[in-house]
Amino acid sequence: MHTPSGTSLPAVPAVLAPVLPSRYERERTPAAGAGVRIASDALPGLESVAAMDEGSVWLHDALLGPHSADIVRYLGLARSTGGPVLDLGSGAGRLAVPFARHGFAVEAVDRDASALERLDAWAHRIGPQVAGLVVTHRADLTELRLHGSYRLALLAGAMVSALPPARRPGLLREVADHLETGGALALDYTAHLWPGLVAEPRRTWAFQVPRFDGIDEWVVARQDFDLASMSERVTYYTARTGKLSAQRTVLTTDKWIVDQDRLAAELHAAGLHIEGRRRQRIDDRTESVLLVCRPDD
Repeated sequence: MHTPSGTSLPAVPAVLAPVLPSRYERERTPAAGAGVRIASDALPGLESVAAMDEGSVWLHDALLGPHSADIVRYLGLARSTGGPVLDLGSGAGRLAVPFARHGFAVEAVDRDASALERLDAWAHRIGPQVAGLVVTHRADLTELRLHGSYRLALLAGAMVSALPPARRPGLLREVADHLETGGALALDYTAHLWPGLVAEPRRTWAFQVPRFDGIDEWVVARQDFDLASMSERVTYYTARTGKLSAQRTVLTTDKWIVDQDRLAAELHAAGLHIEGRRRQRIDDRTESVLLVCRPDD
């Protein structure tokens, strides 16, 4: 449920009050982009594609909430394609480690060395059998050069929105060239519906991060879309309060708005066809899309 502006706010920490929009008023519905939405279940399109430090792991996981069920779908796909699996933009192993636990060989690629270190540590904590199935590769996806062949490649957690549109076709061709016969590329992204973008190019969300370590964390996220450049910036203002300390941080992530027709054309040009498409409406302006693509015969 997303509670629109004008309803009663829960106890958002006073430390975040300076970043709430000044035009927010309880007695009337604010103009587009001037209100605050309280997100209690799903966070539409707020996932971060920037590197996260250890202190932001809880926030990073919460931002991926709309994609939390994708591991089940991707594992089901892997059971039909087999491995090895290529996890592009793997982060700290949200998908790679569970895939290895299910017996799949995984190559995890990410530009963030600290995330890959956390991935390795997680796999080793589970045991040598899992750790032995995971290989990490530090690289920027826009400059990726692959040397193996794969049955399944993943661009999960809206990672495709991290790729500059001009560089995306090169990555798609590189992946397609390294897919084995019968293999697949699966990717997901947050689709921002055009009428919603035009009507409300600036959005503000307030939400509490689910944590189980004794820290109380609240976030105000400001979402700014630049329709001329088809880009987006999300700024997260966080307040973390523990028994003995309080901390405020500001984090940002920059993404690209995915033009769905253009992406389909780029997949076709790379020698891939869309075999399956799954859409899930998040709210009246946003939906999550998952594509399964196969190499052309």
